[in-house]
Amino acid sequence: MLDRIDRLPSLQCAIAVMGKASAPGRTKTRLVPPLSGEDAARLNTAFLQDAIGNIIAAGRQTDIAPYVAYGPAGTEPFFRACLPAQIDLIECCLPNFGDCLRHALTVMLARGHVAACVLNADSPTLPTQYLIEAARTLASEPDHIVIGPSTDGGYYLLGLTQVHRRLFTDIEWSSPRVCEQTRQRAAEAGLPVTLLEPWYDVDDAAALRQLEADLANADAGSDARSGGMYGAYRTRAALERVSGPLKGAIPGAAIEHRVP
Repeated sequence: MLDRIDRLPSLQCAIAVMGKASAPGRTKTRLVPPLSGEDAARLNTAFLQDAIGNIIAAGRQTDIAPYVAYGPAGTEPFFRACLPAQIDLIECCLPNFGDCLRHALTVMLARGHVAACVLNADSPTLPTQYLIEAARTLASEPDHIVIGPSTDGGYYLLGLTQVHRRLFTDIEWSSPRVCEQTRQRAAEAGLPVTLLEPWYDVDDAAALRQLEADLANADAGSDARSGGMYGAYRTRAALERVSGPLKGAIPGAAIEHRVP
């Protein structure tokens, strides 16, 4: 018991990336083609590393604890090998995606955090400011919900201070109605909702092209929106190594960077 008490974190906001261990033919399959299975798996790892790097960057400006809620079962060594040592891991291998989200949030709150968020691993350029805004909103608003809408109708982030089962009930996961339905469940429970700015998931070839363009425009300084984007340094390097028509498309991608 004393060991468990000693391990309790400070009362900060926890953010967990929902991560899947990289494996050719099992991760980022909607990016095959234009990528090979091996390159898609490599990009999955880079996305995960950039998501964690983004959380760590946000944690330099407000009180945030980084986590990864991972699957499949038994893949902890993969995550230990590719992530910084300070990242806490939560095995999260339940049949329903909503149950996985709820489990991750429940574990983080049970560890003493005043708020918890789940974050997708498909938005490597998500502006760091969005994570900071989520953490600060939850710190100042009791029993409040924060949602980061994805442009495809889902959400890239869900944050709360108490777990409400209703938020994960009767949701059409992986559909364009996820964000709308989650807002409806929050309204039914009488929970106020703060919406962050929308961002996109990179889960198909069209979104991959958008990612390419955003990174290239950021390097060229020609896209006003790119000013707030996270640098996605691991993703840049992975894109530089991929085979096929994407190779060499990202200026500066070969520069070596480490996860912050």
